[in-house]
Amino acid sequence: MKLPAADQAVIEAAKLQDYLLSFAHPVGRFRAAFFAGFGYNRDRWQQLEADLRALVQSQDAKEGPPTEYGRKYEVRGILKGPNGKSVDVVTVWVIREGERVPRFVTAYPGEKR
Repeated sequence: MKLPAADQAVIEAAKLQDYLLSFAHPVGRFRAAFFAGFGYNRDRWQQLEADLRALVQSQDAKEGPPTEYGRKYEVRGILKGPNGKSVDVVTVWVIREGERVPRFVTAYPGEKR
């Protein structure tokens, strides 16, 4: 099953710039180091956004149980970073109660291959 309305997915710039790619964020800095290893960085966050959009539209989603925030989904796949290296990632999305479009929550390393 594909993520519902994946072509309309919301990925907030601040989620990428100030969390996932930020070496200053207390939690995000570990993910920033991970993604930097594949050529992603805060100054060119749009590349990660584009790659996440391509991934979520091409891969199947696994629906999770409802939460207080809405329905969560996991989409796993391979990102090919700007430096040419590939990595398996898990992305998490939520469709909030009363909304119809998915919102990006986070991404983290998938299984090592």
